[in-house]
Amino acid sequence: MEFAHLLEGRLLRRYKRFLADVELASGETITVHCPNTGAMTGCAEPGSRVWLSRSDVKTRKYPHTWELVATDHGLACIHSAKANTVVREAFVAGQIPGFEDYPEISTEVKYAQDSRADLLLQGERGRVFVEVKSVTLCRGGGLGVFPDAVSERARKHLYALQSIVDKQTRALLLFCSFHQGIGHVSAAGDIDPKYRDALHDVMARGVEVQAWATSITTAGIRLAHSLPFTPDPPVPQVPA
Repeated sequence: MEFAHLLEGRLLRRYKRFLADVELASGETITVHCPNTGAMTGCAEPGSRVWLSRSDVKTRKYPHTWELVATDHGLACIHSAKANTVVREAFVAGQIPGFEDYPEISTEVKYAQDSRADLLLQGERGRVFVEVKSVTLCRGGGLGVFPDAVSERARKHLYALQSIVDKQTRALLLFCSFHQGIGHVSAAGDIDPKYRDALHDVMARGVEVQAWATSITTAGIRLAHSLPFTPDPPVPQVPA
């Protein structure tokens, strides 16, 4: 996924969840759209360098959208919906092993009850419903965790995925790391224990889970390589 020209600025504040004030190099302060519903812990510190895209749609109240932020551990993309695009491009390119037999790819497909799959892969072997989750909460030791806030909706998505698993239908939950400091992904059981428990449950019932790192630059984002995933964070090793 490539960015058009991004405008650099300095974050002043994020507020009302979907808005942020940014100071440009010229000294001008603008209000921009923040396309992220999460807590954005560690990614919304005042004074951080940020990069913005601009829409030419004249009816938009806020033409600029916040895309990237510089954190203490590298760039992060806070535009969570972009994860779907990055993952779809990787499937199209055949970059994710084990899914080569599903060449037909659709987006935003209704399934189960009142649910939509981010991606649907289809082929002679059947179909794969894919739920993509952007991960930006980076803790010590490069541990990325999801969710960064209690999310009933995310838990609902897990059980929707589990409900359609059968001999001809696979379900994949793909955690897409949108933070360069992340090297391992787990559920954030301390933030949302019900989500962690649900994840254990659906994995035991056939839902597949993968985590992937991304390469993030101001030019674009691409899927890079797979990451270790465990439902629970790894236990720190105590020196003997």
